[in-house]
Amino acid sequence: MRADSAPASLARAAGTLAEAGLPEVLTAVLSGEFAPRGTGALRDVEDPATEDIIARCETTPAEGVAEAVADAHRAWQDWSRLDPAERGRRLMQVAASLREHASLLARLEAIDSGKPLSQARADIAVSARYFEYYAGAADKIHGAVIPQPSGTFTYTVREPLGVVAHITPWNAPLSQLTRGVAPCLAAGNTVVVKPSELTPLTSLYAARLMVGAGLPPGACNVVLGAGTDTGESLTASPLVRHITFTGSVAAGRRVGTVAAQRVIGVHLELGGKSPSIICADADLAVAAKAGALAVIRNSGQSCFATTRLLVDRRVLGEFTERLAANVAGLSVGHGLDDPDLGPLISARQYDRVRGYIARAAQDGAQVVVGGGTVEGIERGHFVAPTLLSGVTNDMAVAREEIFGPVQSVIGFDTPDEAVALANDTEYGLSAGVFTRDGATAYRLAAALQAGQVQVNRYTGAGVEVPFGGYKNSGLGREKGTEALTHYTQLKSVIVATG
Repeated sequence: MRADSAPASLARAAGTLAEAGLPEVLTAVLSGEFAPRGTGALRDVEDPATEDIIARCETTPAEGVAEAVADAHRAWQDWSRLDPAERGRRLMQVAASLREHASLLARLEAIDSGKPLSQARADIAVSARYFEYYAGAADKIHGAVIPQPSGTFTYTVREPLGVVAHITPWNAPLSQLTRGVAPCLAAGNTVVVKPSELTPLTSLYAARLMVGAGLPPGACNVVLGAGTDTGESLTASPLVRHITFTGSVAAGRRVGTVAAQRVIGVHLELGGKSPSIICADADLAVAAKAGALAVIRNSGQSCFATTRLLVDRRVLGEFTERLAANVAGLSVGHGLDDPDLGPLISARQYDRVRGYIARAAQDGAQVVVGGGTVEGIERGHFVAPTLLSGVTNDMAVAREEIFGPVQSVIGFDTPDEAVALANDTEYGLSAGVFTRDGATAYRLAAALQAGQVQVNRYTGAGVEVPFGGYKNSGLGREKGTEALTHYTQLKSVIVATG
């Protein structure tokens, strides 16, 4: 599939940005409005499918970040006191607004991140669902009555934290934002978001939609720039009482250090190298489809992706053939053309992924499918969907997070060996098991060191299901009612009744 010509691609991008009413130079959003242009450094925003510059962003200076946080703190004074049921109604209005503007948001996301339009539409639907779910939870954040000796009455209440900083990644800009922002707002907090400098478009547009839908001005502000400047200014603010971060382990450690020094709470989602165990009795067609999906979703740029397929050697050959057929049949192209997968996010990521593939071949792995550029596409950061066999668990391709459309197959002889291989990693975000035997599924799920285990499927779970990792995959849990416990603080009240 050929990428669009430069004029056609630029025209589509320009038309989408104009429809969104985005200014020529993007600035921070405070109280639902773009901040005035200042003297901050300008960054280019690229369409990764064409390498065309589609927008420019002004880095929010330290004083602008301080203003955004102070604005959010002022909004918190009223938002935290608002009747919880009314907070829920406001959040439901935000959900409706996201659905109303879903088509435009999906096109912005496809241009900005490179993901196929169908994936972008799914992300926008999930984003609206987060607000719906937590709208219903806003008036159900309960404390407890604790039995005590006669003469005292003791109860607990959950109270909001204040301003929460959200530093979000480039692979799923809006759904990652709403995953954390919706429960924060439901619990009575306000937020300041710093999206990735690579993908700011939907975060800015959604923040303005939220105010238009009834969220108080200042309840969700957005600042722009890299983690080393804007991010550090945000997390250092004395008015920020909690930090939520998704990104690399190295950056997460830096964020965690700041949180520890400031004695505030922190959520960290830091990546994964998720295994799936394919037993000899598994439905190999289902397992092979799940293995291919790992390179399709965000072009493999997903910390959740299952990128180590541990296969019983009795079915290793048949499974690899099935998986190869799935991977070889995938289409690649511009996100707006809705192929199976789009480009990688940047030239840096392209070089990184190609480097891992080359190293795997040097280490003795065999490239079964892909491994290079995409035939017929001359522009953009495209890597062909790649399947590697003959991988061993000591290879870099099996131990390090590649973040690209690269799948690896590793053989095993016994279930105990499969579990040992699966757990032999610094990560523990997610894992999968494919078997027709219920007892085997239960036993393996219990043995796997991961925050989420899927059986006979491997795809995203609903917003109701808690998500987070073991080991270096992070701290805390997002999604479900569990998120609300992390975005509130517990107060105990002991009353003398004598």
